[in-house]
Amino acid sequence: MSASSTLLPPLPERMRPQTLDQYVGQRHLVGEGSILRRMIESGNLSSFILWGPPGVGKTTLAHIIAQTLDREFFTLSAVTAGVKDVREVFEKAKGNSLFQRRGAPILFIDEIHRFNKAQQDALLGAVENGTIVLIGATTENPSFEVITPLLSRCQVFVLKSLDKNDLQILLERALKEDVLLKEKEIEVRESEALMRYSGGDARKLLNVLELVVDAQSGHSPIVIDNATVTASIQENMAIYDKDGEMHYDIISAFIKSIRGSDPNAAIYYLARMIDGGEDPLFIARRLCLSASEDVGLANPNALLLANACFEVVSKIGMPEGRIPLAETTVYLASSPKSNGSYMAIENALAKVKETGNLPVPLPIRNAPTELMSQLGYSDGYKYAHDYPGHFVDMEFLPDALKGTVFYQPQPNKHENALRAYLEACWPKYYKKD
Repeated sequence: MSASSTLLPPLPERMRPQTLDQYVGQRHLVGEGSILRRMIESGNLSSFILWGPPGVGKTTLAHIIAQTLDREFFTLSAVTAGVKDVREVFEKAKGNSLFQRRGAPILFIDEIHRFNKAQQDALLGAVENGTIVLIGATTENPSFEVITPLLSRCQVFVLKSLDKNDLQILLERALKEDVLLKEKEIEVRESEALMRYSGGDARKLLNVLELVVDAQSGHSPIVIDNATVTASIQENMAIYDKDGEMHYDIISAFIKSIRGSDPNAAIYYLARMIDGGEDPLFIARRLCLSASEDVGLANPNALLLANACFEVVSKIGMPEGRIPLAETTVYLASSPKSNGSYMAIENALAKVKETGNLPVPLPIRNAPTELMSQLGYSDGYKYAHDYPGHFVDMEFLPDALKGTVFYQPQPNKHENALRAYLEACWPKYYKKD
């Protein structure tokens, strides 16, 4: 880091936007007419949780909202704060003389998923009676990590990784507006590596940019291309990962090793996570997802074992929990693989988006009233169990989708049996090889 830059905050902090108009990305939330922007512009702010990956602007957005509404702003980190800290904020909020004029103070809790049940319970009363407006930030699914009573009192807004256009805007803005960079002669010849290493994370992008510029301190012009970016990253990997961002690379490698049927690599990355203090339930949840998405119907027992692993780890904790985690990891990695169910729901969701809410065929509609029966609801329905083999050839999809096949059995022992059954039932849709 150059001598002059050490006198200033890091580039991501220097470039932190102060207004919604400066905020890049998340147009579905803060663009003109969007739900969160309308809430801010009306001043009728209610509690909500921002869920998204690192570096997409959760903390920044909370600060901008507080500034825009001129609200008192308290911030806590769930990593270090306890119930005592939460209650101290409530006392300050109650004694705030500006409360009535400006509205309830905002309490921003970063990594709210790290609060335990007792800590989250402590928030309920103040959120419900309006003592504070809670803005929580999390990288984990709130449905798993936030208690139901608190979740029911908060909206959940999903933030997305920044796309290439967003990152390009940030790059150009930093080069033109940053107090240090605008004084330097910087020539951007290639930006592919910058974008790749950022992974849709604004903070990563600006950290890497600063590394590359500082690595060429004293040069003119400073050249940014794929080679200089890669060299700077390799020389400064510890700095680049100073915020623990490797966490997401390790879990990605873990899941991809399971998907690739490599138990040795999978157990290695499991060890990396355990040694690094990763939340064991975070790992167990990912194993449940992998069992469904990657092993699937090739070995239906995989999901049962993964679910059992989650239950056991939640009961016994660590360090003993490492054993069922390892057992499940090896089992999933060593199992045959199928994404047939995953692809089936993806295909069906795409068709729903394409065709909308098509009418359900009358024979398979429910007919709880006399009027519905008169309208033909359930008329012509054939009860499968009344037919040989408990099967009857009857169309269940809407007319516009008749004959559409969403699920294709994959070539493995278990799904070969499923394919044989489906070919026997539906020879017009499932053709024998």
